[in-house]
Amino acid sequence: MSNKKATVFVRLKDGVLDPQGITIQKAILNMGYDQVASVRSGRFFELEINAEGEQGDKKIEEICSKLLSNPVIENYTVEYEK
Repeated sequence: MSNKKATVFVRLKDGVLDPQGITIQKAILNMGYDQVASVRSGRFFELEINAEGEQGDKKIEEICSKLLSNPVIENYTVEYEK
């Protein structure tokens, strides 16, 4: 069995207040970069599991929905390494 690698990106859903993004945007504007209209923050995780094919995909989806993201306020996407 080989390892399956994936990168998980977690972001706040549209409409959810992002205080960290607002703070970053203010700092960018204070630096003189007035072209930046908005900033949304997020985080990412790199996973490597011992599973293949659909079984590996299913395990990663379970981990994302149960631990890495809050489904009430966040969305996540998964990119698999080829």
